[in-house]
Amino acid sequence: MSDKIIKAYAEEFTDERRRSVLKTFAGVAVAAAVPTALMSPGFSQAAEPGKFRLKLGISLADSHPISSGLRAACADILKESNGRLNIELFANGQLGSDTDMISQVRSGGIDMLSTAGTVWGTLVQATSINAVAFAFPDYATVWKALDGDLGAHVRSQFAKFNLVPQTKIWDHGFRHVTNSSKPLNVPADIAGMKVRVPMAPILVSLFRALGAAPASINYAELYTALQTHIVDGQENPLNVVDTAKLYEVQKYCSLTAHAWDGFWLAANKRSWESLPADLRQLASRIFDAHADKQRTTNAAVNTGLIETLKGRGMAFNQVDGKLFRQAIQKTGYYDDMRKRFGPEIWGLLEKHVGKLV
Repeated sequence: MSDKIIKAYAEEFTDERRRSVLKTFAGVAVAAAVPTALMSPGFSQAAEPGKFRLKLGISLADSHPISSGLRAACADILKESNGRLNIELFANGQLGSDTDMISQVRSGGIDMLSTAGTVWGTLVQATSINAVAFAFPDYATVWKALDGDLGAHVRSQFAKFNLVPQTKIWDHGFRHVTNSSKPLNVPADIAGMKVRVPMAPILVSLFRALGAAPASINYAELYTALQTHIVDGQENPLNVVDTAKLYEVQKYCSLTAHAWDGFWLAANKRSWESLPADLRQLASRIFDAHADKQRTTNAAVNTGLIETLKGRGMAFNQVDGKLFRQAIQKTGYYDDMRKRFGPEIWGLLEKHVGKLV
């Protein structure tokens, strides 16, 4: 099936209809009309012997630094493999929502998926450990933990679901809260506010602990939900506020840095192992190199984004994170998180960030 046909369906149908159609093509939904060759992992392998094609999905906009970095990595893989491995990136949620694509990559309907640790956490719980509220104070601590023993433990959990993660996590960034009515200076300011969060239980737990009313809404529906005031605000890194043009429907951005999130890139095990060993090694090397490059690029971009977004009409205020951390600690949030994740991974987290309970 050509990329043009898939893109046409993605643009023509409503979100609900599009997901149904794309699931059918991917072999996840009822797929009686789909050729058998399209229903197995690695269905995109090229007909030419010795050449392979894989599909990689991501919900972020094509202009987002992670999408751009993945596209550049795929181009390098194609070039360095002398055309033997062509990994096609489908951004903007063309292949469905994050939760749809998690199902598809597990079944082999798509070969690879890049999404946030908080979202992977709906399947691989350990991946959301990085989003424990107010745990990571800075990037130096993030990279030491996620490139070290904490990250190794998280990656080991993908195998339980027949998924193969790449070594390096990509930088999504520290998450902040935007809304359309007022700056948030103290925890009481967010009480009762309807805040969109991704399909991520750990973020739902945080905003409930703060007294807000979290609503899990797919990323593709975020702009409309804010525009129509289904929710008052949302929380995301600044690069999402920029690339999704949320500044058009949000006035205030409170720099809460309440959680750091990154994107794990993982492949269906059968699809990945269908590749010759040398191509797997080449792809992993290039993906990890571009993850390092994206981290540097993202840090530079974020440095200037506040001024850029101010120029587009947003008002910013710096938040004292200690006040918010104290507020959720009183609710038993950290005790609940420790029980949810278990002593092994919680111990690895506290090894890097200090005692949270």
